Amino acid sequence: MIVTVVSMPAGIVTRTGLAEARGRLAASDFLFVDVHLPEDPATDEQPVIEQLGLEAEAPHWFGRLGGPARADFLGDRAGFAVPAFVDDTVVHIHVLVTERHLVAFHRGPATPLENLIAPLRREAPPDTVAMLFLLLQEALETFRRAAVASLLVVEDIEDEMFEKRRPEQIYRLAQLRRRAALLHHTLLPYLQVTDETFTRRMLNRGFPEQRQRLAREFQHAARLVLTDVEALQDATRRAFASYSSLAAGEQNGVINRLAIVSTIFLPLTFLTGYFGMNFSFLTDEMESRAVFWALAVGLQIGVLFIALYVLHRTHLWRRLRDNDDLEGR
Repeated sequence: MIVTVVSMPAGIVTRTGLAEARGRLAASDFLFVDVHLPEDPATDEQPVIEQLGLEAEAPHWFGRLGGPARADFLGDRAGFAVPAFVDDTVVHIHVLVTERHLVAFHRGPATPLENLIAPLRREAPPDTVAMLFLLLQEALETFRRAAVASLLVVEDIEDEMFEKRRPEQIYRLAQLRRRAALLHHTLLPYLQVTDETFTRRMLNRGFPEQRQRLAREFQHAARLVLTDVEALQDATRRAFASYSSLAAGEQNGVINRLAIVSTIFLPLTFLTGYFGMNFSFLTDEMESRAVFWALAVGLQIGVLFIALYVLHRTHLWRRLRDNDDLEGR
């Protein structure tokens, strides 16, 4: 377990244990505490929230990681279950904010928290609520970065498809489509919860104007990120449709070639079958070699030339050649 404590407004970062962090929470007025929990917690260990002495302030679900997105206001404090998209996985960060401190719990990587600690000195948030909105904005950024990066990959795959279609492209598109679905499935409920909570708080006349502005900025940024995720979903659908169109075009080309071959050989097949019959006219009257060559070979050559002339007049060869040139580019 790793406990990081940031003293504000000085921005002093220290690594400490739970006992010292509890003492500093009780004594200091402006702290940011990040608790990195182990992946496999011990079942007989006292809950971390109790070791920090925050069981009376935190919501009942706080610290039980793995649940849905939440946003609860409890008078002068609030608890959030904030999702972040890190390394193709969703990480939930539990955040407890009061007028005196902000405490975050998480398991696994927590890029939003790491990215938040670095610019704290530069941003110099005036209070814990401003620090909270910095954290919420950074968590949103993980979704935006993932959506934009995936969107660029989809566009690259589309360009590759029009140059040369390959089976692995559809597999990569399927992975990107699943990522888009995961982003949307995670982000949308979280934004609905926070939007409802912030809107209700902003209707309260006692909610300070500065915090209303922060909430509105967060809601605006959230809508933009959701738009980026939905754009990724639309792009993957369009790429799938493009792949299907290209595959259908290639299949149409194969069908056209088969139709041409059938046009050429169908009369020949008929003649072969007709003259292969064993009836009396063929066996009694067509005995000379000249008649055989005239009917068996000459007639088939004539039919073949007629079929080629029809194909030439209907420009089917030219269409197939043009399609081949377009596919080869």
